[in-house]
Amino acid sequence: MTPTGMGPKAIVFCILTWISLAAGDRAKTSPVDEKTMHDQLVLATEKLGAEDRQRAAQVAMIANFMGFRMYKMLSEAGGGASGAILSPPALFGTLVSFYLGSLDPTASQLQALLGVPVKDKDCTSRLDGHKVLAALQAIQGLLVTQGGTSSQTHLLQSTVVGLFTAPGLRLKQSFVQGLAPFAPAIFPRSLDLSTDPSLATEKINRFIKAVTGWKMNLPLEGVSTDSTLLFNTYAHFQGKMKGFSRLAGLREFWVDNSTSVSVPMLSGTGTFQHWSDSQNNFSMTRVPLGESATLLLIQPHCTSDLDRVEALIFQHDFLTRIKNPPPRTIRLTLPQLEIRRFYNLQDLLAQAKLSTLLGAEANLGKISDTNPRVGEVINSILFELKAGEEEQPTESAQQPSSPEALDVTLSSPFLFAVYERDLGALHFLGRVGNPQSVL
Repeated sequence: MTPTGMGPKAIVFCILTWISLAAGDRAKTSPVDEKTMHDQLVLATEKLGAEDRQRAAQVAMIANFMGFRMYKMLSEAGGGASGAILSPPALFGTLVSFYLGSLDPTASQLQALLGVPVKDKDCTSRLDGHKVLAALQAIQGLLVTQGGTSSQTHLLQSTVVGLFTAPGLRLKQSFVQGLAPFAPAIFPRSLDLSTDPSLATEKINRFIKAVTGWKMNLPLEGVSTDSTLLFNTYAHFQGKMKGFSRLAGLREFWVDNSTSVSVPMLSGTGTFQHWSDSQNNFSMTRVPLGESATLLLIQPHCTSDLDRVEALIFQHDFLTRIKNPPPRTIRLTLPQLEIRRFYNLQDLLAQAKLSTLLGAEANLGKISDTNPRVGEVINSILFELKAGEEEQPTESAQQPSSPEALDVTLSSPFLFAVYERDLGALHFLGRVGNPQSVL
């Protein structure tokens, strides 16, 4: 059976692309067509029934919980000084992918980590990984669905998976095809990891740039020479903010009380929801990105409070804490964002005292007949926030405004989240400490 949202021609194309590129590092290829991937997500969304939406809402809730837990670990590991970002669907989808490829006891351990009890009242309850990945496809599709072709707000959400295997390790076709709802572009490739890890890194980076067009340089650290599988998930989000333009020149962004950097800024006047929490010293601004997609901007009143506010806000009850004040006219100014970040899921599992979960003893017999030895499991994110107006940069004085408009300027470190209102699905959690530091 062909996986949901991806026809047999697309699957064959992806696999053949990798086979041809495996023959030589200098093989030429065209980047994946993100517009086609976008249209596939929208099409899958149009076919959703009531049961599908209910399942997607349940998966979104579990993925949110997992996302907050792992974001906390990522922050505690010191990854958020200049900035941090995590995608709960990408993280959750990566773990479900390994669940699809596992046998017991690893399968039961992964199911427990995913938040679904293996046993319920003395009955064994086995998670259907294919349905979970189909639900993740629905979650991504609802984010980018704009509610009509006339919409001027453009959102892209693309997921690509790279499966780098040692020579001789053959991936099962059923496993590769089963990942299609989560990542419609899946690229397995044979690569010698045992002799020169730095050369392997260079080849992986060059290859991913060739097949995606995204510049994501990922250093491989601590990869054992006996590793036979690297699992890399690449997520790209691009949001164009309707009614916003890029200001002429560069503007100051204060990294701390004594240090500033010059960065491009976006500005626009619109009707947004904004509220201030005087007790906890932060404010929030909610900006619509599409029919149900929302950007939430959280700004501490004092830069030194960023860590405290982050720990307070990014909790499992995050969405219930968001208020619903009457919209008002706001002139919002914020940095243009192009964030590139990655993290090794193995490191986060180690922090959670689960370092052996995908270790040498893991039973991954559904991935390959020869049990793979997992090296790094990378989640890489390219997050872009741009002006929605296709025009030349404008001076601040030329921006439309009104006397009663509230000026909100994010010129110091802030937090952000992208979520979809219908399902309550969080797609990105992040902090911006220094917009210049993108890697």
